[in-house]
Amino acid sequence: MKMRLSIPVSAFVAAIVGFGGTLALIIAAADAVGASREQTASWVTAICLAMAFETAWLSWQTKMPVISAWSTPGAALIAASSGFNMNDAVGAFIVTAALLIITGLFKPLTRLIAKIPASVASGMLGGIVVTFAINAVKTVPVDPILILPLIAAFFIIRVFNPALSVLAVLVGGGAIAFLTGRVGGLPTPELSTLTLISPSFSPAVIVGLAIPLYLVTMASQNLSGLAVLRAAGYDPNPGPLISVTGLFSLLTAPFGALTTNLAAISAAICTGPDVHPDPAERWKTGPFYALAYLIFAIFGASLVAIFAVLPQSLIVLVAGLALMAPLANALSIALKDEGERMAATTAFAVTASGLTLFGIGAAFWGLVAGMIVLALDFLKKR
Repeated sequence: MKMRLSIPVSAFVAAIVGFGGTLALIIAAADAVGASREQTASWVTAICLAMAFETAWLSWQTKMPVISAWSTPGAALIAASSGFNMNDAVGAFIVTAALLIITGLFKPLTRLIAKIPASVASGMLGGIVVTFAINAVKTVPVDPILILPLIAAFFIIRVFNPALSVLAVLVGGGAIAFLTGRVGGLPTPELSTLTLISPSFSPAVIVGLAIPLYLVTMASQNLSGLAVLRAAGYDPNPGPLISVTGLFSLLTAPFGALTTNLAAISAAICTGPDVHPDPAERWKTGPFYALAYLIFAIFGASLVAIFAVLPQSLIVLVAGLALMAPLANALSIALKDEGERMAATTAFAVTASGLTLFGIGAAFWGLVAGMIVLALDFLKKR
C-alpha cells in the first residue's frame, strides 16, 4: 500500500510540538537539581534516545501507533523541588523506572493506581504546575516589551492551532531575543555526548521524589496515553507498554534521563483519522516519530546550548505557557465531583505550598492530605 504523506508529517509535527513545547521544562528541572551543562545535555540526549527506541519497538511489535514522551508533570515536579541534587534525581529516576516495570508485570498494581481518585491526583498535579503559570505572569515586569507580545501571540495562535501555540512562542521569542540583541551570538554547533552520573538513594529521595514521580507518571501520563489509544479504536495490553517504557527509562536513567511514558497529546496527533483512514496503517507514525527523536538526540547538546543563552524570562514564560493546558485540565477534573472537591482542593493547596517535611517534598504530602480528607468525608457520609 502506498505510504501517505500524512503519516510522516503527523509524526514529525507531534515530535516537534512535544519536544519544542516542553524542552524548557527539562531545562528548568535540570537547573533545579544543579545539573551542569554537560549533565543537562546528557539528560536531553538520553531521554530522546529512550523515546526513539521504545516508540519504534512498541509500534512495530503491536502494529499500533504507540507513542512515548517524557513525563511533563514529572519534569514540573523536579523543577518545583528543592534540596535535591543531580545524583538524587538520578536515584529517583532509577527507582521510578523500577516501579514502572513492576507495575507493568503485575496487573493488580496497574488497577491499584487507577483507583486513586482522579480528583485528588489532579489536585496534586494542579498544585505542581500552578507555580509555573504564576511565574510566567511574573516575567511581564522583567521584560514587558518581549513578554507581552508573546503572551498575546500565544492566546491568539491557540484559538486556531493549540498544538503549535507554545512552539510558536518559543521560536518567535528566540528570534526576537536574537534580533534585539538580548543575547549574544549563537553557540558553536556540537554533537551530543552521554555523561554517566552516579545515583544517590535515601528515604527522602525515594519518598519525596521517586514515589510522587511514579504516581504522576502513571496517573497523568500512562493512564491518559492508554485512554487516547482506546479512544482511537485500539485495545492495547497495558502491561507490556508500561514495562517497556520503564525498562528504557531504567537503561537511560544513569545518564540523567527523566522517566519516559506513554504520550497523550503527541499520541493524539498520531492516532486520528487525519493520519490515515485505515487504523491498521497508523502504526507507521511510530518509526517516523522515532527518527525525529534520534535527530533531536544527536543535536541535544547544541539545543541545550541555545537555551542557555536565551533570556531566562523567556524560558520561564515558555515553561509556564506549556503547562497552562495541563493546569486547566487538572483543575477541571479536580473540581468536577462536588463530593471530592474539598479533598482535591486540599491536595492542590498543600502541593502548591512547597511544603517540605522530614526532607519529603510537597507533592507527596499533597496526595496524603487529599486522601485523608477524602477518607474523612467518606466516614462522614457513612
